[in-house]
Amino acid sequence: MASQRYRLIDALRGLAVCNMVAYHFCYDVFVVLGRDPGWYALLPARLWQQAICWTFILVSGFSWRLGKKHDLRRGLLLNMWGLVITGVTLIALPSEAIWFGILNFLGCAVLLTLPLDPALDRLPPVPAAAGSFLLFLLFRNTQRGWLGLGGLELVRLPRLLYTKILTPLGFPFPGFRSSDYFPLLPWFFLFLTGYFLFGLFSKREGWRKAACRNVPVLTPIGQKSLVIYLLHQPLCMLLAWVFFR
Repeated sequence: MASQRYRLIDALRGLAVCNMVAYHFCYDVFVVLGRDPGWYALLPARLWQQAICWTFILVSGFSWRLGKKHDLRRGLLLNMWGLVITGVTLIALPSEAIWFGILNFLGCAVLLTLPLDPALDRLPPVPAAAGSFLLFLLFRNTQRGWLGLGGLELVRLPRLLYTKILTPLGFPFPGFRSSDYFPLLPWFFLFLTGYFLFGLFSKREGWRKAACRNVPVLTPIGQKSLVIYLLHQPLCMLLAWVFFR
């Protein structure tokens, strides 16, 4: 089963990539170049950004079980490129520097799942996926200092957790700023939701056959997502500067 190529999953990733490129172009025009600095806080822009992130992370968790043999190398590679992105943004555009962005998160999530896989694989997929998603919602406000569901605060977290060393975990230190911050809490629970959804998917032959279908344009884009991610932002910034400076 792992030898099959689920091209529909690649297409979902490709759709997220296309949305990501469009979103970052708008961000460069409205926020970086100052055409409308409040654009990022608008509800449609926020929902758009979250839909892209959720898709990437769910698909990455789902795909983890398709490439176990290469996950150590993949996790290290994603972390390496994440550090490169941090260095480049810190030098080229310090006001928009990226600390522990999506690539570092995905790299750490891939590596963290490696030792957990034997235990996770024994869990029934439906309740495990539901439980992981509930934990994701519960930890959504970790950065704000509390645990809860929606706007309901259930537990206030101690301020001593919010230090530099725990910032990648989800407890940013006072004054921390990153234009792309994806800590392990809460996002690792969404990654695990995708991991467990694969267990549900793998038991249904009809779903597996449907997932093998190719989607023109989107499938090849999804298969080159890392390359596109690394190249798109300089190109978006260049186009934004040429046409909207």
